[in-house]
Amino acid sequence: MNSESKNTVNVEMNVRQFGRVAVLLGGTAAERPISLLSGQEVLNALQAAGVNAEAFDPAERSVAELANYDRAFIVLHGRGGEDGTMQGLLELMKIPYTGSGVLASAVGMDKARTKLIWLGAGLPTPAYRRLLAGMDFNKVATELGLPLMIKPAHEGSSIGMCKVMKAEELPQGYTTAATYDSEVIAERWITGSEYTIVILGDRALPVIRLQTDRNFYDFEAKYQSNDTQYLCPCGLPEAKEKELQALALEAFRIVGARGWGRIDAMMDEQGQFWLLEVNTVPGMTDHSLVPMAARAEGMAFQQLVLTILAQTLEGSQT
Repeated sequence: MNSESKNTVNVEMNVRQFGRVAVLLGGTAAERPISLLSGQEVLNALQAAGVNAEAFDPAERSVAELANYDRAFIVLHGRGGEDGTMQGLLELMKIPYTGSGVLASAVGMDKARTKLIWLGAGLPTPAYRRLLAGMDFNKVATELGLPLMIKPAHEGSSIGMCKVMKAEELPQGYTTAATYDSEVIAERWITGSEYTIVILGDRALPVIRLQTDRNFYDFEAKYQSNDTQYLCPCGLPEAKEKELQALALEAFRIVGARGWGRIDAMMDEQGQFWLLEVNTVPGMTDHSLVPMAARAEGMAFQQLVLTILAQTLEGSQT
């Protein structure tokens, strides 16, 4: 790794410049348990580096207390932390924070509108339909084809998602997803290989290929299974990996995201890439993909979190 890269910082840097740092974790979203794990990992690394960092759970403390901090490292997953609301609060309080700004955070948390933007920009993403109670699900199956992936539009970590193989399974798939979100989408299933691309600053880190014996890379495969395989190098030819990295960077920028994040994508059996979604506050647990991609570049976890936190010194994030 090039130690002079503007996307990384020296672990020997003067950490006092960060001041008092709130590591925002937990929250009230369905992803709270993962956020607590991610946040603790980040907190431990920052404190080990000498940063004056403290855990701050907005589900247990008044957000008014954030006025006592100099900056915030956001590790809140899901609504209330990843969707622009916390970013807007920090903007009003003039507290620098990690990751994307208000608009990109809101868009990135909304799978349907992310896809609208990508489609409008001419980027490849699977066709989809919004699902509503009582609609003609057979028509959706005919238009999109089977199988289909059903997703709550505003959840992460694959919560509430399911794969349906038959049209008659669509109502139950919709009902399951609708318990998590009032907006649900059905997305055309892509048969092929799944990849994730971590964005750090203005570059894409080495691509990771995901392999699981489950129907798809669901919550259990992400956080609980020891059988999920993460391949890095990903096995793509160099030119093809660079093509995917360039597509991911464009997709990330098109929604206005910045700082750090992750793009999930598929490659179908014909070698065509398809964008699935953007994650503006990805997981940072011991099973998570951002630390994994960083390690593939020779970047230890502590250096990674310092690099992300150092982005708050670079100016406004609106």
